[in-house]
Amino acid sequence: MRSVVITGASTGIGWATAKLLLDCGFRVFGSVRKQADADRLKSELGANFVPLLFDVTDEAAVLAAAREVRAALGGETLAGLINNAGIAMAGPVLGLSADEFRRQMEVNVMGPVIAVQAFAPLLGVDPSLRGQRGRIVMISSVAGKNGNPLTPAYAASKHAIEGLSESLRREMMLFRIDVIIVAPGAVKTPIWSKADDVDMSRYQNSPYLPALEKVRQFTKHLNEIGLPPEKIAERIAEALTASNPKVRYQITPDPMRHLITAILPKRMVDKIIAKRLGLMPPA
Repeated sequence: MRSVVITGASTGIGWATAKLLLDCGFRVFGSVRKQADADRLKSELGANFVPLLFDVTDEAAVLAAAREVRAALGGETLAGLINNAGIAMAGPVLGLSADEFRRQMEVNVMGPVIAVQAFAPLLGVDPSLRGQRGRIVMISSVAGKNGNPLTPAYAASKHAIEGLSESLRREMMLFRIDVIIVAPGAVKTPIWSKADDVDMSRYQNSPYLPALEKVRQFTKHLNEIGLPPEKIAERIAEALTASNPKVRYQITPDPMRHLITAILPKRMVDKIIAKRLGLMPPA
């Protein structure tokens, strides 16, 4: 039985991917941050799901989990590492604190770096292990190619993931370990359903307040029209198992809008977005 590690397995894309891969015959090691989630997932997903308790930013805890997985593999390689754990912070560059930016980057960028460093030996970097070389799947976003106003920290983190993945893919060729990006658009996942939890009081005197309100409403709309996490899980499974996977899979509920955005001149896109959000300066 081949095994994979998924970070951020408690809900959304992580949970759906764990379920699909289990159904496909994999053993799944899934990270969660709370014991209650570990117990719940063990009950929901069955005997071939093994919870790993760690925060992706805690290097010592991730390394301990890698040792646990190594022992369970019994000298075999790991088939895949899926870097899925992430958070999303809203607010303008001029409104977010430096600590908030750091937190976004710690989870969405340093988390995958820590996980890759911990689990890469098990994917085949360690030549003493038996079996096929594994693959690394990096969960990016359409925001990894386009920046949106008022979610700059999230967009910056996903742009970083794109560059990290491109570099890592070329580095890991030395070990015949592939690195594949999966970049979803809107997905029905708790990362976006928490729009109402954002504290808007700090922006009551900010010129960005009207635009922030529009973004919050749009985010709630995206959660309603978004793809089910199971659709993203299918692409992740393809990235792990296809004989010739793409280097990047982008999947969105509205591919034409993203195609138009990619084709139009940037200044034109700037004006369209600014008009929609009320970010145009007064005449």
